[in-house]
Amino acid sequence: MQSADKSNLLRSEAELRLEKARKDKAERTKDIGSPIEITGKALALEIRGNAAWIAENTTVVRKLDLETGKTLQLFKGHTAPVTSLAFVDRQPGSGKEDLLISASWDQTIIVWDIETKELISSTSAHGDFVKALLVVPSLRLLVSTGSDKIIRFWDLCTVADGQPLTSVGSLTDHTRPVECLCVRATSDTSAVLYTADTMGVIKVWESTLLEELKHHRTRVNDMVYGNGQLWTASTDETVQVVPHPAPAPTSGATATKPPPPIQHPAAVRALLPLALTPLGEPYLLTGAGDVIRAFDVSSLEEPELLSEMDAHWHDVTALRLWMRRSAVEGTPGAVKVEPWIVSASLDGTIRRWRLSELLQPPPPPAKKTEEEKSTKMPETTPSIGMTEEEERELAELMDED
Repeated sequence: MQSADKSNLLRSEAELRLEKARKDKAERTKDIGSPIEITGKALALEIRGNAAWIAENTTVVRKLDLETGKTLQLFKGHTAPVTSLAFVDRQPGSGKEDLLISASWDQTIIVWDIETKELISSTSAHGDFVKALLVVPSLRLLVSTGSDKIIRFWDLCTVADGQPLTSVGSLTDHTRPVECLCVRATSDTSAVLYTADTMGVIKVWESTLLEELKHHRTRVNDMVYGNGQLWTASTDETVQVVPHPAPAPTSGATATKPPPPIQHPAAVRALLPLALTPLGEPYLLTGAGDVIRAFDVSSLEEPELLSEMDAHWHDVTALRLWMRRSAVEGTPGAVKVEPWIVSASLDGTIRRWRLSELLQPPPPPAKKTEEEKSTKMPETTPSIGMTEEEERELAELMDED
């Protein structure tokens, strides 16, 4: 008889413990964040008005009403998980962003009419999973990346014509799958492109390769540029903020060091620097594991952890700002605008949070009450002597109440 493979046995035990922990947490978190259950898992998320647009592993793109939780539209055309979403104007400069572009593991890019759900065109785009999309409106350009390690460029001038997109170039310098894209516009006719791969390498392009940034040890999961800073989240359990282009040192001075990494206890899959949103506030939200963290980044040299929210029971995949618009009761025609955060997770839910509650979550009242009771008990019953075992039993009974 062959002996059991101990490594497999240990892995199975670890998986069972993780599964049990997730089941327990699913029960504890089932009502927080006003959860909206979807049929699949959200791999990408975009917010437009009071609607969430979700790329699901179920091969569909779902448009969801964030107020009611009801599905408004389903876009069906892909044959594998949908990984990325982007929007573009049918008429350049209209600002309507009335065409949806989706990418998938099925290696295609599909263009949709968001009103009619009409599939306008499907383009065989990559030789492997398509991982990310980026629209550069001023250049009428779509950038796509994939597990085939290639970055491709597509002409959007004829995006609504019903024909497959026209390729206008590609880059093949990455040696690992390319996960993330972002852009820095330098003029109406030019831009700098940032591309990040699963080895943690970030390449900077302007017509040609300008430089490589290697401040992460492994995969970059999310990347945003704004206000002269490149924000990145990585599986190496850090968020890093790098000034780019790097400021030139003054005469006789040494080069300025970038801020220290913001450490996390797990891989960081999502980040939302609120300074780069219409709010313009010096806060950072991150999704690492199943926890949403809020930081005050007024000083990037000394970021302050404000809160940790056990938000989901599986990994957080996206964080987005929702400027929630709602009617004011008793005042016809008046509209209240309030900042909320929408989170997506592999637990199959979309959750909605008041920003104020993430920045300053209320203390857990039940636990506080029990602690107050236990500390007051000796004062209210001074004549009763209890053994250590009796005190433990009483504490356990109080915890059960």
